[in-house]
Amino acid sequence: MIENNELAMNMQSQLSFEEFRKEVLNDYRQACISREVSLLGRREVLTGKAKFGIFGDGKEVAQIAMAKYFKPGDFRSGYYRDQTFAFASGIATVEQFFSQLYADPDITNDPFSAGRQMNAHFATPNVDMEGNWLNIAGMKNTAADMAPTAAQMPRALGLAFASKLFREVPELEQYSHLSSHGNEVCFATIGDASTSEGHFWETINAAGVLQVPLAVFVWDDGYGISVPRKYQTTKGSISEVLEGFKKNGNSNGIEIYNVKGWDYAGLCETFEEGIRKARENHVPVLFHVEEITQPQGHSTSGSHERYKSKERLAWEKEFDCNGKMRQWLLENALAEEELLRGIEAEAKVVAQEGRKKAWDKYIAPIREQVQVFIGVCQSIVEEGRGDTGFVSQQIQELSANREPQRRDILKAAAHILFKHPRNFSPALDELQAYYDRQLAAEKENYNTFLYATGPNSVLEVPEVPAVYADNAPVVNGYEVLNKYFDQLFSYHPLVFAFGEDVGKIGDVNQGFAGLQQKHGKTRIADTGIRELTIMGQGIGMALRGLRPIAEIQYLDYMLYGLQPLSDDVASLQYRTKGTQFCPIIVRTRGHRLEGIWHSGSPMGMIINSLRGMHICVPRNMVQAAGMYNTLLQAKEPAIMIESLNGYRLKERLPENLKEFTVPLGIPEVLHSGTDITIVSYGSTLRIIEEAMQTLEQMNISCELIDVQTLLPFDIHHSIIGSLKKTNRILFVDEDVPGGGTAYMFQQVMEVQGGYRWLDVAPRTLAAQAHRPAYGSDGDYFSKPNVEDVVKIVADMIRE
Repeated sequence: MIENNELAMNMQSQLSFEEFRKEVLNDYRQACISREVSLLGRREVLTGKAKFGIFGDGKEVAQIAMAKYFKPGDFRSGYYRDQTFAFASGIATVEQFFSQLYADPDITNDPFSAGRQMNAHFATPNVDMEGNWLNIAGMKNTAADMAPTAAQMPRALGLAFASKLFREVPELEQYSHLSSHGNEVCFATIGDASTSEGHFWETINAAGVLQVPLAVFVWDDGYGISVPRKYQTTKGSISEVLEGFKKNGNSNGIEIYNVKGWDYAGLCETFEEGIRKARENHVPVLFHVEEITQPQGHSTSGSHERYKSKERLAWEKEFDCNGKMRQWLLENALAEEELLRGIEAEAKVVAQEGRKKAWDKYIAPIREQVQVFIGVCQSIVEEGRGDTGFVSQQIQELSANREPQRRDILKAAAHILFKHPRNFSPALDELQAYYDRQLAAEKENYNTFLYATGPNSVLEVPEVPAVYADNAPVVNGYEVLNKYFDQLFSYHPLVFAFGEDVGKIGDVNQGFAGLQQKHGKTRIADTGIRELTIMGQGIGMALRGLRPIAEIQYLDYMLYGLQPLSDDVASLQYRTKGTQFCPIIVRTRGHRLEGIWHSGSPMGMIINSLRGMHICVPRNMVQAAGMYNTLLQAKEPAIMIESLNGYRLKERLPENLKEFTVPLGIPEVLHSGTDITIVSYGSTLRIIEEAMQTLEQMNISCELIDVQTLLPFDIHHSIIGSLKKTNRILFVDEDVPGGGTAYMFQQVMEVQGGYRWLDVAPRTLAAQAHRPAYGSDGDYFSKPNVEDVVKIVADMIRE
């Protein structure tokens, strides 16, 4: 019996060894494939088939080890050298990688960005077109990549923080498609030089405070493009510098591991231990992966021989991770030379086949378009009218182009049309129709999904008017919000609010007063003074199906959090062609108060840097509540800018606080008039209303319009209706000259064609070009005042 048991154990051991050997050899195969993709990708750029390339060669073995512990439900928030991880985790295929390299606009070929992002920028969908969250708990997920260094770090905090909430908030247990009891880890990757960015440090500090399952992988190849590590990092080691953050005993903090990027066995062992701690205990971990190489240098833009010594280049060749893994396989009798050569040869074939399939899919529809275009042009030549020689030249040039692009076809068509007047001939009319069809098709490829469509869009939310009882109570504006948020948090378990002073004291203007005590510290939370990662916290939560209200205390401090909102949130739907959504609501307050950094109204900056987000500028808190309701029924991001001087103004309290909605992009006429149209929003409306009392005594009838939202802006072009009646228009706000007023001016005059209905020149009235000075006099002389409005309106009437 003992002998039989020993035999069984030996057979089991042998089976385990064979499984291990098979897995290791498959890992080496994957490393070889990824290396061949990098080599081939660089060649495609240098031969002109692709525009630019940046690859993950030198990081193959570490990323394969990392991918072993990446489970369904986990999220990646990485940077643009993670191709091997994407292949190993199943997020991307070789063919898809090359489709993105060629900028294929067909989303079935490049499912990450439909050709809108550079190579190695991956994304996975999180919402379907019907507005339903996908089963992200059952998927391996990645947030859409960005190029700005360290930009992936703030949202990584939020992706990990969401796991903490899913584990600790009982009301979230029902959302099993979003999380499995908070067991998900966020894998964040970053280059060593990028750890110099403030984004990295703020994220590490916040992760250590919050204790979230964030696993940070620092790929250390010794350089930041051409700048050596000694000029990047104190002591030349990010892990050594971070020792003060290290968790010890029962303290908070992070776990830190050091491992060599070429040590396959060590990488697997270290990653397994660290990620297990992160997953089970919600402890942030950092892996400093050292001695990484870059066989092809930083990118296709240059050669690393320019800045690396011969000794360094020789060391990189010796410690190439693929070569080291090969050596390890031979030394441990896991493979023989012949087998490894076969794997390496197979890897070349796999990379070549993926490249060829991607190229064929990319070029085939373009060549078909070329043939259609040539057919149309042949009709012009045969018709014999116009400059047939020029048309024949365009045909010849396109026919000779072996790798045509869509723009080549449209440029050729446009130049033929430029040479001939409209209605010149039936054949040229057909070319015009062809050109218009193709231009529309390419706009669909390249100019869509800045905002959501269908059920995900705020524009699809039905309007529900506010209902008031006859004896509706009149309360302060902040009390309207307080009652609204109380009701909201009572019935909507996915909503969370957080920011500086939001929790215990209920925000600086009392909108959340007493609500943390009622709804709990996880639902309504205080944060550190860290606007950048407050935004990141909200971004990551929103990507995972929660509905965060992330607060920036004052509008002036939006600059601290602007980068992730601009580079990530505002462009997300566009750069993923509507497959990934981030419905964060940023709550802030601004306009009139006191002083340079507490009374700003930088609307031009916000409008122009955040296209892709909705910008709500409610005049009072009832309007704000209705806009919150609208936003929470859609899947789009927005900024809510509450008026600072409106919190203690009296308002009637609606009966249906949690149901009524304010449609976005629909201006409201506050006062009807016949002599002049005044267009404004927010706090400035009250200045204008006061001025209108004087103007009325001067027999000047003003029509006052509140735009309510700047993005979207007057989607039905209703302002033009007012202008047709008054033939005069004035745009007023508190931004600098050329800011918000110039934007409104352009929308009405150019987009809506308002210039056709003018009797006098249109005007703008903005604040001074400088920041507003402190004190009541500072406010008066820095921003539009009542007398300014009266004077400019009277001047326009006299004119």
